[in-house]
Amino acid sequence: MKKIQISAVIITYNEEKNIARSLDSLLKVADEIVIVDSFSKDKTKEICLGYPSVKFIENSFIGFIEQKNFAFAQANYNYILSLDADEVLTKELEESILLTKGNWVHDQYQFNRLTVYCGQEIKHCGWYPDTKMHLCRRNTVYWGGKNPHAVLLPNNESKIPHLKGDILHYSFDGLDDHLDRIKSYGIVSAKAKFKAGRKISKWLLVPNALFVFMKRYLFQGGFKDGFYGLVICVLSAYGKFIEQVKIVELHRQHPHKN
Repeated sequence: MKKIQISAVIITYNEEKNIARSLDSLLKVADEIVIVDSFSKDKTKEICLGYPSVKFIENSFIGFIEQKNFAFAQANYNYILSLDADEVLTKELEESILLTKGNWVHDQYQFNRLTVYCGQEIKHCGWYPDTKMHLCRRNTVYWGGKNPHAVLLPNNESKIPHLKGDILHYSFDGLDDHLDRIKSYGIVSAKAKFKAGRKISKWLLVPNALFVFMKRYLFQGGFKDGFYGLVICVLSAYGKFIEQVKIVELHRQHPHKN
């Protein structure tokens, strides 16, 4: 089979700390790298333009799902590798993708994502293997889910093979960054769920948060990840609490909305 060409696609906003690491990992596998940036205020644009294979496009942020669909439409090639700016291909995954380029058979391919949190690889807490589709033929997929959690979904029922190797996900700069994102993502998620008609009883706020902690720490083995496993499980419960409090608050503010 003829060797295919791949467009790597990333959306960015103020990613100067991460983007070079991600771009470097793509140089051997991508024939072009499409960056759709939401007018970053840091050096993201300057860094990206230093790579000859980068096609840099600025577009006002329109939502994670919408922005990712827009970014896919900017790719020159029909075979697309989707990454976030804080994600990096391991050498093993890089080799797997190169082999797939030379013998493309399926519509989509999936692989695991391994989060690096405060310098530690997290292999429990419900965070690993975190298998997702990242490599696809463009007209066989679409971005869906609920903001801020965009998910790449197939529009057919074909088999999705699993490639060897991991994406390394450098998720947070530290605890402060994690807390900031819990708040911002929780608000976005709550608004999307409120719009969809989701309702939460105030009496379930604490039990639901406690359930999240127990599930991640005990049943999903968060305790095996030591101190940062405990931190992640506590903050996951806190994130659920924040999201659901916001849903309750929105219903109190707009009692006749739904």
